[in-house]
Amino acid sequence: MPYAKAKDGTMLYYKDWGRGEPVVLMHGWPLTGDTFDDLAIKLVEGGKRCIIPDRRGFGRSDQPWNGHDYDTYADDVAAILEDAKISEPIALVGFSMGGGEVARFLSKQGKGRVSAAVLASSVVPKVAQSDDYPDGVPQSTLDDITKQMKEDRAGFLQTFIKQFYGVGFLERPVSQGVLDSGFQQGMMSGARPFYAAAAAWAGTDFRPDLPAFEGVPTLILHGTSDKNVPIEGTGRKVAEALPHATFIEYDGSPHGIFETDKERFCKDVVGFLTQDSRGTTADRSASAIPLTN
Repeated sequence: MPYAKAKDGTMLYYKDWGRGEPVVLMHGWPLTGDTFDDLAIKLVEGGKRCIIPDRRGFGRSDQPWNGHDYDTYADDVAAILEDAKISEPIALVGFSMGGGEVARFLSKQGKGRVSAAVLASSVVPKVAQSDDYPDGVPQSTLDDITKQMKEDRAGFLQTFIKQFYGVGFLERPVSQGVLDSGFQQGMMSGARPFYAAAAAWAGTDFRPDLPAFEGVPTLILHGTSDKNVPIEGTGRKVAEALPHATFIEYDGSPHGIFETDKERFCKDVVGFLTQDSRGTTADRSASAIPLTN
């Protein structure tokens, strides 16, 4: 699979699968592009070309000290598109912190480069609580998470991955293999990128990027029991800010809906990106909430 060279020389690994209209799939923290293998297969079967990067510092990409911020991440996407010789508009799918890349790429590159956007369990518009954003996660909670990961990254990650997939004393929505895979992917990252990327997704305010979504077909997917990126301060807030979007709540689902709700997740995303009239013919169950002006 190919590598693209970023502006600062960082080598960025990406998969390039299929032929057709391009879809770029941006993974969450602290995983890799392998997050999207099942979805990408479905999209390729539906006539799409999938570009699936490993973010700088993660997976098979280089692990530089610098560049772990959303302006650089958006520039990295542009570098990958140039390497893949893609100049036409792309669909962007962002899971968790990858949603921030969707927002920042849109605001930096312009909506002329984006045909559609999907935000899944996304950190947009803001994670951290502040005086003007009371629905966010308290800074003390984020500071405690940072402390835990720096004291014992491997131990923290084992616990984090269980919460990521909603695993509890009685609940076990994914297999041990899925948990092991998540742990292995997370430990592939360097410690510096691991910490710096977490600070980026927890501390970046994407509210100024939201106007860039105007006129761009957008799908928002979020689990109502997401403890990693709670829906109240993210999915529901961005849906309010984007009244043209299609918003689908996954009742009772945790953060990692690409695994816990795999069949439905793939059907929703593929349906949205492959229909001529996006957002009107994608599958909508009773928990689908299309928002209108």
